[in-house]
Amino acid sequence: MKKIEVKYGLPEKVVFCKKCVISNQRPNSTVEFKHTKNEKKSTIAFDQNGICSACLVAQKKEQEINWKNREKELTELLDKYRRNDGYYDVIVPGSGGKDSIFASYILKNKYGMHPLTVTWPPHIYTGIGFKNFENWIATGIDNVLMSPNGQVHRLLTRLAFENLLHPFQPFIIGQKNVAPKIAVRYKVPLIMYGENEAEYGNPSKDVLKAVRNKTYFSSNTNPEEFFLGGVVVKELYKKYKLTKFDLEPYFPVTSDEVIKNKIEVHYLGYYLKWDPQEMYYFVTDYGFRPNTERTEGTYSKYNSIDDRIDGFHYWTTYIKFGIGRATYDAAQEIRNKKITREEGVSLVQRYDGEFPKKYFKEILEYMDINEERFWHLVNKARSPHLWKKTNGKWKLRYAVSGDGVDDKNNLK
Repeated sequence: MKKIEVKYGLPEKVVFCKKCVISNQRPNSTVEFKHTKNEKKSTIAFDQNGICSACLVAQKKEQEINWKNREKELTELLDKYRRNDGYYDVIVPGSGGKDSIFASYILKNKYGMHPLTVTWPPHIYTGIGFKNFENWIATGIDNVLMSPNGQVHRLLTRLAFENLLHPFQPFIIGQKNVAPKIAVRYKVPLIMYGENEAEYGNPSKDVLKAVRNKTYFSSNTNPEEFFLGGVVVKELYKKYKLTKFDLEPYFPVTSDEVIKNKIEVHYLGYYLKWDPQEMYYFVTDYGFRPNTERTEGTYSKYNSIDDRIDGFHYWTTYIKFGIGRATYDAAQEIRNKKITREEGVSLVQRYDGEFPKKYFKEILEYMDINEERFWHLVNKARSPHLWKKTNGKWKLRYAVSGDGVDDKNNLK
């Protein structure tokens, strides 16, 4: 029997967590400016009982962490950086979503800090996304908006889609890099993000640390050796006639600058128990508004609603890894005891993989890609160990609901 091809270095056998709905195909976060076409993904870990690392982290949050002591650590940290001369003392990156509104409000109003918020904007704001951004500023915070060159951003988005099936990459790169760069420029060494990625499946040892690994946002590598959109920068200079000036917003700060300025990136979720639903309930009192309709590909109305390309980001993860937006949302809500696993399985079965048609034509135009090429690239990116064409339609071989085309006995 011919061995089935496995792309992206994913596990050959598909396994689903016994507590939530995530599969072992979920990739860990990568250093995006090192992301190449041939990158092999490290993936979420499972223990001997078939439980994913994200569920184990959630269990640890409930049973082992003393949150009063963690908040005391936060107070001590903030006392170390708090200024009384009227200048900023903490950087809070965000776009006006629930997490950034919560973080900036709590740091300012409960802990007496003087936050400077920093925004790397979405590719194309949604109406509700921009309104939430305006409402965020109206709560009484200062903001630096770093908008990159629109022509360059569109080109990098197209290249990221063509080479990596990852149209969200230019946003992710900017989102991770802009806060440290602003911190250096404004001489504000403390940066506060929301939750640690380990809460969603990155290596669980990372959740033991309050500080983000510097390799995610700094490097002393020659910028010409970085990759953007799956293309090495020196080729972007040569083939696409871009310059260092064009690409500077996408480059990380140097490691030397981080050390010199004593920049530290902390996770507020290390110190305060992070629950996305509770954040949402909190920030509705401070200007945040959900969508009036559910988001395509899932059942929720308030997660990642500010960018018109968001839906394609999650849909492309469904194509590459068999994991769509509903899976991510349901897994997180199961861990936070908002829904049961049975409910999560039903939600994934109903919504995962739904095509984001609302902004489809607009995104094709933005990336300057026609529909025929779009589908060619999408189908080329499917890993044969995950997908099978049956009666002219692509189907997942394995599903958490047990109704994948290769699932035995259609058992959950």
